[in-house]
Amino acid sequence: MPDLAAGARRRAGGLPLLVKLAGGLSASMTVPAGHALYYGRIGDAQAFGLWAAILMALTGAMALATARNQSSNPTRSHLVALLGALALLPALAALPLNEAVSNTRFVNAYVEMVMAATTTGGTLFAPERLSESVHLWRALVAWQGGLLILVAAVAILAPLRLGGFEVTYSARFGQSARLSTEDQRADPERRVARYFRAIAPVYAGLTVLLWLLLYGAGDTPTRAAIHAMSTLATSGITAGGGPAEAPSGIGGEIIIFAFLAFAVSRQVYSGHLPRDQVVRLTQDREIRIALMIIVLVAALLVSRHFLSALELTTETDALTALRAVWGTVFTVLSFLTTTGWESADWDTARNWSGLDTPIVLLMGLALFGGGIATTAGGVKLLRIYALYEHGRREMHLLVHPHGIAGGRVRSSIPMRGVEAAWVFFMLFAITLAAVTLLLAATGLDMSNAMILAVAALTTTGPLADIALGTGPATGVGTLSDATKLIWAAAMVLGRMEALALIALFNPDFWRN
Repeated sequence: MPDLAAGARRRAGGLPLLVKLAGGLSASMTVPAGHALYYGRIGDAQAFGLWAAILMALTGAMALATARNQSSNPTRSHLVALLGALALLPALAALPLNEAVSNTRFVNAYVEMVMAATTTGGTLFAPERLSESVHLWRALVAWQGGLLILVAAVAILAPLRLGGFEVTYSARFGQSARLSTEDQRADPERRVARYFRAIAPVYAGLTVLLWLLLYGAGDTPTRAAIHAMSTLATSGITAGGGPAEAPSGIGGEIIIFAFLAFAVSRQVYSGHLPRDQVVRLTQDREIRIALMIIVLVAALLVSRHFLSALELTTETDALTALRAVWGTVFTVLSFLTTTGWESADWDTARNWSGLDTPIVLLMGLALFGGGIATTAGGVKLLRIYALYEHGRREMHLLVHPHGIAGGRVRSSIPMRGVEAAWVFFMLFAITLAAVTLLLAATGLDMSNAMILAVAALTTTGPLADIALGTGPATGVGTLSDATKLIWAAAMVLGRMEALALIALFNPDFWRN
């Protein structure tokens, strides 16, 4: 029996990654099916239960057919599978959604699932149109997408020096990351399995802990689960209103704020990163620059209250000031991690500082993004830090042109890392312009097209509702099919990042 079990594990380990992911996604459909059955939503239970059975049978057949097909280049196969998981698996996830939601079309269900799988969040549907079981499915798909991104970052992208790891690259061009001795001996298949076993329990444990804390703070079990999964995946998916309208109130916001901090730095999973990526918490530049951004934005909004010549109707008292500061701090961290939730006190912060909806500020925060090897999107804080350090070094050389090695200005970011950061930033800017033009060509005005492009490429879906209306029913849900599909493709591009896609078009990458 042990030999049979070991043989089964070896055969399962040799399956293509995309087949494994499809099997996991199909099996997870039983969760909303059981939830719907428990709460008496028979239609939803049938939709998710039947499609779970059908898709598990199909993926089982695919597993039998592909069990002996070993790729000659597993690393290349995994990168292609990552692209396929973000672009193709949402079609499977959309099948029960399309059946559970009445009066919709498959294209809407597919785009909805792309928004979830890429952890972009947002929705095409008005929240009251979807049952809690469907909202739970959206959050669960996003949660699985977040786990996929975490594992892929350290098991697939880090050895290829992609996904932000290229910034710390100092070795000879073409050399891989300095992995542990075990990873150096392991093939890519074993590396993915090892990192999944290491990261998944931590990721799931943090989600369960957050769920229990939110439930204890007053949220219903389902809403607490949705917000817990959405926080860890930074998807911002909610059953309506987000933390601002949750029964847990400001207590729930404080709890979520603490867990959003995990998307700022890669050090949460530092024990499972390549050893050259591990630094002390006090020396983590991503945490430093995130704190600097939060403090600066809060200080600017607070100081504007006293320096502005506008006549404000809000009274200047200590409680209002504290609420304004909290609303600013929570919302800034939420958009910086590309989650996109607003605090219940965000309106207080805007009124207190005399600002209208600061869409440019929120877009800028989303563009900065969170840490590398996290579920957050955006340009990433380490790349921002690399550009800042390079500018600081160049300014020092302008003052001291004959300085040796930059004088006192010493940077841990190698020049090749700075070059990689510049290349990524320019590719991101070009991609942003191209997506904006494509969206504008479908009939959107240029400002809304740009905000939608930023929302997709930074995986911050709630920005879209701010751009197009007060809610999904008057916002992204009214877009044309062409606009939705372009937007979905931009989400996949933003989640994969341009450098990873360019690697797929590199002829050397396809040579065995």
